[in-house]
Amino acid sequence: MTDILEFINPACDDAVEDIIKQIRSLINREYLKPGDRLPAERKLAEKFQVSRSTIRTAFKRLEFYKIIKTMPQSGSVITGIETHAFGSLINDILKIDNCDFFSLVEMRTILEINAARFAALRRTDHDLEKIEKAMNAYIEKVRSHGSALEEDFQFHLTIAEASKNSVLKSMMQTITPDIMINYNKFQVCQSNHDIPISEHRLLFEHIKNNDIESAANIMSQHLTGVLTFAKSQHIII
Repeated sequence: MTDILEFINPACDDAVEDIIKQIRSLINREYLKPGDRLPAERKLAEKFQVSRSTIRTAFKRLEFYKIIKTMPQSGSVITGIETHAFGSLINDILKIDNCDFFSLVEMRTILEINAARFAALRRTDHDLEKIEKAMNAYIEKVRSHGSALEEDFQFHLTIAEASKNSVLKSMMQTITPDIMINYNKFQVCQSNHDIPISEHRLLFEHIKNNDIESAANIMSQHLTGVLTFAKSQHIII
């Protein structure tokens, strides 16, 4: 593999966006190919002239979209995603830069309430199996006292998938990485987990029973706390 460090320039003011753009360029020019390992986090931070946490933020967004895969003790590698699909995903990632946290959470609330409504209307038995599996993974992670943030979002994305609305699902996938990063940064949802577990179970039951309005109402109730928190903050992403 070509030493890609020689093709990397110091990041601009919006460092995360610039890092993603430069990685896109390296893939489009085939300096990076599926299976190639990215340089160590420390070397990339030095080359981009940013902190290692900035590199991790950019990688977390790329990993969520399965553009890269990070393995413990092995580093990050480029996945086998097609070039044209990669370009489309990168464009989606960059569209939401420089927005405020409340706007993201408010949009998430709008999307999720409708996702719950449509999922209750359109879900299949297979969808129910996937939602229940995601719910149980979340509960298990909470009970083991680990961070269940990723499992929580996977549960919600599975509901979006069950909505059978591809645009709604794509919008959820687009905004989720930035929301996850900020939920983790500001320790949103780190308090009592008994209430969200109960709400997840209720939500699943309403979707299972095709109770459209109850599913929408419990989703609205479920997201009220984070929406209130986001409104009280002045966070620019």
